[in-house]
Amino acid sequence: MPTLASPSQMPDQTGRTVVVTGANSGIGRAAASAFAARGARVVLAVRDRDRGRAAAAAMDGAVEVRPLDLASLTSIRSFASGIDGTVDVLVNNAGTMTDTLRHTAAGFELQLGVNHLGHFALTNLLLDRITGRVVTATSTAHRSARIDFDDLQWEKRQYRPFGAYGQSKLANLLFTAELQRRLTAAGSRVVATSAHPGWASTGFRITSGNRLLDALAAFATPVLAHGPEGGALPTLLAATGDVPAGSLAGPSRFGGVRGPAAATEPTAGANDPDTAGRLWQVSEELTGIRFPLTSSAA
Repeated sequence: MPTLASPSQMPDQTGRTVVVTGANSGIGRAAASAFAARGARVVLAVRDRDRGRAAAAAMDGAVEVRPLDLASLTSIRSFASGIDGTVDVLVNNAGTMTDTLRHTAAGFELQLGVNHLGHFALTNLLLDRITGRVVTATSTAHRSARIDFDDLQWEKRQYRPFGAYGQSKLANLLFTAELQRRLTAAGSRVVATSAHPGWASTGFRITSGNRLLDALAAFATPVLAHGPEGGALPTLLAATGDVPAGSLAGPSRFGGVRGPAAATEPTAGANDPDTAGRLWQVSEELTGIRFPLTSSAA
């Protein structure tokens, strides 16, 4: 199984177009910079255009900035309609974490709305132009999570920030599994993969809802975690490496905390076809956006 220890080990990306969401900081910025350095035309899909321009100015190569707010279906549709030509790789990297119950413009719980539903909508709106891979970022937080179909938006339960975050990250993996199933059924050559960064110090604030745990995480992260460049390696491997369809890339050392990126199998719960299929159906109903390709068996 291939590994990736440095962006310099990536294949040449000249002539390819890569879209990276949340590319103005952290892992998204590191991944976008690596793609551009290897010759790709990179589109930074960012909520804050000024921060995006600042990030682009620090990158070598062909980089452009386009506005995208994953908490707004209107913004997502506008972004997708503005993409001309083909996209070789879509990297669904952007994510959010909040310690209070907040909502998107459409009324979705914010973490599920941005981390999963926003990327679900974006992917399906772009899918007729994607030619290579869809890479979706997840987190090891998915391991203790479940999809509560009776209360996806946390309307009935007491809100648990880390529980909501974990649900959104599990949704990312289930989305990848079902997307790959549908791509295969449609006879598409596009491959869906996922990646998790391990323990990365990127400025992304952990908000579990427990002040002690949050304080410990804030103290330990700069000491024990790797930086954005290390955290981006799994994304780069998932996007360019010889990895299986539907695979999950992550750090290969210390139980998946850091080190060179390698591909692994998602957990059984993150690959359950019944749950993945049900989540896809619910996501279509919530967003009003459907899989655009026709099954080759039709």
